[in-house]
Amino acid sequence: MPENNDGPGTEQVKRGSSRRTFLKRAGLGTALVGLGVAADEAIGSATAPAVPPRTTVTAADGVRIDDVTVIDPADGSRRARHTIFVRDGRIADVMPTASAPVESSLRVIDGAGRFAVPGYNDMHTHVLQSPDTELGFALMLAQGITGIRQMEGSEELLIRRAENRLGLNETAPRLLHLPGALLLPFNANTADDARTEIARQWDQGADFIKMVLTGQDVFFAAVEAAHEKGLRIAGHLPPPVHIDAAAEKGFDSIEHLGTGSSVFLTLSTQADELWAQTPSTLPFPTWAARIPFAGWAFDKFLKKNFLGPATSTTDAAQLALLKQAFATYSEDRAAQLAGSFIEKRTWNIPTMANIRSKYVLDDAEFRDDPWLQRLPAKDQEEHLATVASFRSIPPADLDIFHEYYERTLQTVGIWAREGAPIMTGTDGNGRGVGNSFAIEFRELGRAGLTPLQVLRATTSQPASYLGRTDRMGRIAAGMDADLLLLDADPLASIENLSSISLVMRDGHDYTSADLAARIERLMTAQD
Repeated sequence: MPENNDGPGTEQVKRGSSRRTFLKRAGLGTALVGLGVAADEAIGSATAPAVPPRTTVTAADGVRIDDVTVIDPADGSRRARHTIFVRDGRIADVMPTASAPVESSLRVIDGAGRFAVPGYNDMHTHVLQSPDTELGFALMLAQGITGIRQMEGSEELLIRRAENRLGLNETAPRLLHLPGALLLPFNANTADDARTEIARQWDQGADFIKMVLTGQDVFFAAVEAAHEKGLRIAGHLPPPVHIDAAAEKGFDSIEHLGTGSSVFLTLSTQADELWAQTPSTLPFPTWAARIPFAGWAFDKFLKKNFLGPATSTTDAAQLALLKQAFATYSEDRAAQLAGSFIEKRTWNIPTMANIRSKYVLDDAEFRDDPWLQRLPAKDQEEHLATVASFRSIPPADLDIFHEYYERTLQTVGIWAREGAPIMTGTDGNGRGVGNSFAIEFRELGRAGLTPLQVLRATTSQPASYLGRTDRMGRIAAGMDADLLLLDADPLASIENLSSISLVMRDGHDYTSADLAARIERLMTAQD
C-alpha cells in the first residue's frame, strides 16, 4: 500500500514533473541561475535537508471497536453502544453492539462507553518545514490530528510527495493538501508572472495556490488564474487588498483574518477614511523582486519582518490606524461580511492561538507553558528573549495589541454565529509554546463557538472544503478509518475534545500512552 499522498494532483506530479526533475538533476537547470525564481530554487535545493527515504503505509489488521457512542458532527447526533468495524484502512460498518456479529478474524477493542469522533484536521500547518518532521508528526497525532493541509510548499516537496519521500506513513497525519511555491513579488511581480507561475505549479501537481504578498491587480489575476486551472487559492491578503473584495472575487480560504490590520479597517464605520490613509503599495520597491536570490533572501531573513510578531510589522502610523479602527468597530459590518463569506463560500482559518502568541505575548502562559521546558536550550532562550522584548513595549501600544486579540475573538464569534464557514489551524510545526490544538480549540471557544461548532470546524468543515465528504468528516461505512476515542463527551465542553484515549490513523490504532512514549523516544534521541 503506497504512502498516503492522497491529496489531489499526486499523479499530476508524477507525470508533469518527470522531465523537469530529470533536467534539474542532470545539472541543466543551472543555466537559469540569475533569472530570479530559478536562482532561488537552485539555492533552496542546495541548502535543503538530505532527501529522506521512501516510505509506505503497512496494511492494518481488521479491528472492531465495541461499545462506543458515535458522534456525528453534521448534526450533533449520538449513537450509544455501537460497534465500528474497520478493514483495510476504511470503516466497513457501524452498528449497535448488541447486534454486531462475532468475527474471530477481527481484533477487538473495548471502547468502554467512550465517545468516537472523526479524526481532527489541522488546516494550516507548516510541519513539513520542521527540522524534525517525524517528531512533528508524532506530536500532531497525539493531539488527535489525523489530517493536515500544509501551507508552504515547493517544487521539491511536490516531487518528494510523488516519490513517497515525505515520511508519511501510518504514524503520521494524512497529507490532504500541498501547494507549490508561495506567491510573492519574486515569482508573481505582474499579472502575467502570476498566471505563468500558477500554470507552472499546476503542471508540478500543486493541490492549491498559496498567496502571501503581491500587488492588488496581481492578487485578483491570481485568483482568476487559479480557478481557471481548477485550483483553490488560499493564504494572506496583501496590504492593498480589502477582505470584502477578496471574498467577492472568490478567494477561497482566508488565513489569520487576512493578516495585519486589513479586516479591522474594513469593519470600521469609517472604512473609506481609514483605507485612504493606508499605503497601496508593497513594503519594498518592485524592482527588488528581480534581484537574483531575492526570494531566497526573503524566505531566510525577511519573512519574519512581514509575517512575524506584531512588533515587527506594526509601526506608529499603523498603530494609530488600528486604534481608530477599533474605536469605530461595527458588529453590523462584521455580520454583513459573514454574509458575504456564506454567499461566496469563502472559508476562514483564524489560527487563533497563533494570533494570541503575537498580540498577547506578555501573558504568563508564554513563560509558564510546560512545553517550554521540553525545548532545546537555544530555543528556550530565543523564545524568552522575544517575550521579554514584547513586555518592554510601551503600555499604550500594548493596549492596542491586546485589543487586536480581543477584537479578533469578537469578529470570529460574530462570523461563527452568522454561520460563516470556519476551520481549525495552528500555523505551527506540531506543537509550540502556547500553541497546541487544545489551545486552538480553547481560543475558538473564547470567541463564542460551541463545542459542536469546534468539532465541525476540525472534522466535517475540512471535509466539505476539500470535497471529501465521501471519505472523511464522519464515522460511517466507506469513510477513511481516521478516528478518535475520547474519555469525555465532546459536546459537553470544549476541553473534552482533547480527552483523547485512542487515535486511529488509516486503521492503525494507538493509545495516548503509546503516542506519549513515542514522543519521549523521539525527543530523547534529539538530546
